[in-house]
Amino acid sequence: MRILKLLNDDECVTRAQQGEGKAFSELVSRYQNRIYRFLVRLTRSEDDALELTQETFLRAYQGLERWRPDARFSTWLFQIARNLAFDLLRRNKRIEFIPLEDDDAAIATGPEPDAAFETAQRFRLLEAALARLPVEHREILLLREIEEMSYEEISAVLAINPGTVKSRIARARAALLDRAPRRLEELS
Repeated sequence: MRILKLLNDDECVTRAQQGEGKAFSELVSRYQNRIYRFLVRLTRSEDDALELTQETFLRAYQGLERWRPDARFSTWLFQIARNLAFDLLRRNKRIEFIPLEDDDAAIATGPEPDAAFETAQRFRLLEAALARLPVEHREILLLREIEEMSYEEISAVLAINPGTVKSRIARARAALLDRAPRRLEELS
């Protein structure tokens, strides 16, 4: 398994396509946390995100023969995850809510507890504002700002052209600022 860590995604997929199960396991270990984080923020449910993460990798495994090296494996995975999440959200006609208590943000232990508290508070307020966005805005910001995908990668995940990605990101950022509580602005 140690040698698999040295391989790039394309090489691991090729080996997995040839029936090497450990190669696919390596891909799962590389991406499961990122896919889960994306899905938990998109669906606002840890349980749904966990199930969708498993389903994403099951679908990827079943569809390995369709994957081609001209597409990045990571964008292909995010596309599968996104489609599954949107299917679930449509099927459940989910009404989103903003939790009153988020899990505690990691507070840095340092010489200035007030600054650490303000950072944690700013993070919670930002998460709450993000949760109030429409799913389409939330997903594009998650891909760009959290997953740090390029415009081209986002374009591939969402199956839209890069110009549309740029305009949607701009609209999503503006919507986020509109929904950000005044307190967040005061903390800046």
